[in-house]
This record gives sequence, C-alpha cells and structure tokens, in this order.
Amino acid sequence: MSSGNGTGSEFESSDDDLTWPSAFTLIDFIDTYVDARIDLIERRLHETSDRLRERASSAKEKAAEIIRSRGSGTRIDEAGAEQDGDKKLPAAAARAKDFYEREAAKYKLLLSKRVQNLSTKWKDAKVVQLRDKLSFCFGPSVFNVLGSALLYALSPEWLHISYTVQILYFLPLRAYTYKRLSYHYFLFDMCYYATILNLAFIWLCPSSEAVFVAAYCMTMGPLAFAVITWRNSLVFHSFDKTTSLFIHMYPPLVFHAIIFDYPDSTHRFPALQGLHKLQPGMALLYTSAIYLIWQALYWKFILIERRHKIGEGKGQRTTSFSYMLHHNHGLIGRTLSNIAPKWRESAFMFMQFAYTIVTLLPAVFILYDSKVASGVFLLFIFGVSTWNGASYYVEVFGRRFEKELDALRKELEASSSNGDADDDVSPVKSGSEDSNSDSASKKDNYYDVYYTCID
Repeated sequence: MSSGNGTGSEFESSDDDLTWPSAFTLIDFIDTYVDARIDLIERRLHETSDRLRERASSAKEKAAEIIRSRGSGTRIDEAGAEQDGDKKLPAAAARAKDFYEREAAKYKLLLSKRVQNLSTKWKDAKVVQLRDKLSFCFGPSVFNVLGSALLYALSPEWLHISYTVQILYFLPLRAYTYKRLSYHYFLFDMCYYATILNLAFIWLCPSSEAVFVAAYCMTMGPLAFAVITWRNSLVFHSFDKTTSLFIHMYPPLVFHAIIFDYPDSTHRFPALQGLHKLQPGMALLYTSAIYLIWQALYWKFILIERRHKIGEGKGQRTTSFSYMLHHNHGLIGRTLSNIAPKWRESAFMFMQFAYTIVTLLPAVFILYDSKVASGVFLLFIFGVSTWNGASYYVEVFGRRFEKELDALRKELEASSSNGDADDDVSPVKSGSEDSNSDSASKKDNYYDVYYTCID
C-alpha cells in the first residue's frame, strides 16, 4: 500500500557473429516493428497518389469517349473545348483533371508531413537521454542484476555493503527528484521507513533481536509485496523505475543472503544466534510495535500537520493516500472512494496495518525456515517486476505509436470530409437552365465518370 512510491548505442558486428544476445533485444524488436509500420504507410502513400493521378488522367479520356459517342454534331477548338450550344465537356474534363491533381497533391502533402512528423517523434523517443542510457547500463538494472548475482555467488558477505553504498547514492537522488516534482511526501511512506530500519539493523544494532525480526518481517512482507501492489517495473532505461525496484527488491535479497549464505552470520549479526525459528507471536509483536510507531508519526506529521498542503493539482502536494484516492488506484482506491470522507483516513490506516500483517505471514511461517521457499519467493517477485517492465515496453510504446496513427487517421478522415464537400461543387458548370435533354444527358454521363473516378 503506502510501502510503494507512486509511481542505444548501435553494435558493430562481423559476418562471424551469429547473434547479439543483449538487453536491447526487446527495444530493437519494437524499433523494427515501428519502422516497418512507417515504411508501409509511406508505400501506401505513394500507391494512393499514383492511383489518384491515374484516375485524374482517365477522367479526360472517359469524357472524350462520351463526346465521341455523341456523333459528329460536336467540334473541338484548339483549346480543346467542345462547342455544342453552351456545353463544353472537354474543357470541363480538363478542369476535372486539374481538380484531381490538386486534390492528389494536397493529399500527398498532408500524408507526407504527417508521416514525417510521426517518424521524427519516434526517432526522438528512441534517442533517450544520456542519463537514461547510463541508467540502462550501470544503474540498478542490467549491470546491477549481473553484478549482484556474481557478488552473491562469490562473496555473499559483501552484499549488505553493496546495498548500503547504493542506497546512500539512490536515496538522495530520489529525495531531490521528488522534491522538485512535489512528490516528496512519498518519502514518508513505509518503504523508506523500512529502509532506514534495515540500515539501523545492519550498522547500528546487529545484536538487537527485536530490530532484526521487525526489519526482516517488514522487508520480506510489505516491502517485497509492494512490487506487486505498486507494479514496480524493471524498465532498464528509466532511472526512477529501477530505483523504485531497487528499494523494494534488493533488501529481501540481502536478508536472504544474511540468513542462509552469510559465512559465520552469528558473529557479524549476533541477533541471529537464538533465532533458529521465528515465533509467530514474537514476530507479530515486534513488527506491529515498530510499524505503529511509523503509523503514528505519519498520521501526526503528514495527515494532520500537512493536511492543507496535500492534494492533487498544480502547486499542491500529494501522498500515497491522496494519490490512490483521487486516481482510484486499484481495489484500495476504489474502496476508499466508497467510504465517507470523514472515515477515509482511518480506513486507510487500518487497511495499511491489515496489509502489513497479512503480507508478513509467509515470511514468519514459511520463508524464514526454508532457503528454497525464500529463493522461489525472490524469483517470483523479480519475475513480476520483469513482466511489468515487458508490459511497459510493449504496451506503453505501442500505445504511443497507436495514438499517433489514430491522430493521422482522424486528419485523413477530416481531409476526406472536406473533399466530399468539394465534390458537391462540381468543377463542371451546369450551363443555362434551358438546355435540352441531350445536354442534360451529357452532363449526367460526365458526373458518372467524375464519381466513378472518386470511387
């Protein structure tokens, strides 16, 4: 619940290279797909333009055939105008041809500009900022996943040091970024409280049984499950998303290493000496006490003293409570919306407490006693974050491109509507009102040709 927080270089290859397995595979696939879509639009643009030209050319030919079928009573001057009373069908056919050519030119220009804008926007989106590229390679993503796996396998006793160094780097950046975006009240959520509790156990009270039990239960419980609750995503190029995932995913890995693979863990962390098994009552007591301290502080300093600054909109602040309430974030947000306003904050705090208790039960009864179960749990949480990241790349980028195509379709429909309105005003003059039936027949035949070309 409130334990979450809201929210390429090209390769040079030779003929001997068979594959390039890399983290860029998904992005390259999306790039190839979108470029193929743009090429298809451009080809259709040229084909449509050619068809319009062909129809415009055939308009004059069909009109000429109609004239020849009328017999010898017609004559054509040097300008190509047929003189039969006040009717000049070849001249009208020439005007129709000019009309089609102008419409084809406007249609081609419109599509060309729109496709060019679409291609430019996509290429600009592909060239992400240098910070995002560095985050992709060296942030809490690709390099960190590989480096942490190697560190765990070779020297698990260094994993908590790696966690400390990285969290001391990422937290100040997160605080600066959120302050600038007016999201800084998210920094008072439980996940950051649990982070401080973890650092306190590792470096200040490694012999405190109460601090260890509370830190472990909160880390393997609500902090880890927040990956699911808040849809944390392994999005490699996003510094913000990978930082959020690091805050929720790395501490469970550290505690897993301390409990199961740390050499002589009781010497470095004396609190583990008598804890061969967690007692449910003790675990619930310690965790609830530490949690309620945070909840009381959060209620006093955020929900009461900062109430006038919390809200949604420009110039105001927001918290996990106001975010879920105003955005109907999942089941919790919809439930809060159905509660009377004066009881919402109390209901929110109660649901937070219930969420914490429910999510720590697997850690107390299963994960602490089994290395296999704990490892499977970590793989499951990491798999969820990976799935969320894949969904982001495929769905979000695809949705952006779909919006561009939808905008293009609407512009073309608008242009087509304007063209239909122009069709109501024929490029052929109707002539005098007292024209005979033969002239009217010629006129009708011309309109047949005209609309045949349009269809």
